[in-house]
Amino acid sequence: MKYGNRIARLRAERGLTQGELAEKVSISRASLSHYENDRREPDLDVLSKLADYFGVTLDYLMGRTNEPGRSLDPEVMEFVESLELADESIIQKFQLTVDGRELTNDEARRFIAFIRAERQMRNGD
Repeated sequence: MKYGNRIARLRAERGLTQGELAEKVSISRASLSHYENDRREPDLDVLSKLADYFGVTLDYLMGRTNEPGRSLDPEVMEFVESLELADESIIQKFQLTVDGRELTNDEARRFIAFIRAERQMRNGD
């Protein structure tokens, strides 16, 4: 299902006209019509406003998942956003891969050392 179908279905489920929804998310009715009919793609700002209004995720709105409210648990999100690969416990706990092949712990450490050296050369530190 394309994003246009999802937008139109969500709008219809709430009993809104195109004009009403367009007003709520600050776009023109014509733009909304183009989005619903897959003639134009909404930008990220518009998609975000629509997702927020309907209480669904961007992934759902764009057809990447069929679960409207599925999102990462706040604790998982915090972990992902602050993942430090150089932390030895991360290297031990998770299997890092490159080209579908697991990195050994030694390869992971060398990769981290390479990135540090490259940054140092680039920044002149």
